[in-house]
Amino acid sequence: MKLLVVDDSSTMRRIIKNTLARIGHKDVLEAEHGLEAWKIMQENSDIDVLITDWNMPEMNGLELVKKVRAESKYEDLPIIMVTTEGGKKEVITALKAGVNNYIVKPFTPQVLKEKLEDVLG
Repeated sequence: MKLLVVDDSSTMRRIIKNTLARIGHKDVLEAEHGLEAWKIMQENSDIDVLITDWNMPEMNGLELVKKVRAESKYEDLPIIMVTTEGGKKEVITALKAGVNNYIVKPFTPQVLKEKLEDVLG
């Protein structure tokens, strides 16, 4: 299973990658912002889960989610947003854009594991 982690913080990408590795997901690609993530998605047609931050330069996570959902080939791609944006309004906005699950930073490895299991069924 291939996952793509998108966050402008290299520390946060490392934390998420290490957490994913501990729960058995070692095939993880990473991107610093939405534009880089989109490029990676065009080059790798086998991405199974997208985990993205909201606030990033170039293209933010919400814009990335909308771009991904506009492509029919990605209509079933599980997307988890991991962000500091914890307000009800933001959660609703993200869900309407097509996010399958939502994690507010800071989070525990257990929360990431549960949300990932949830979107994977």
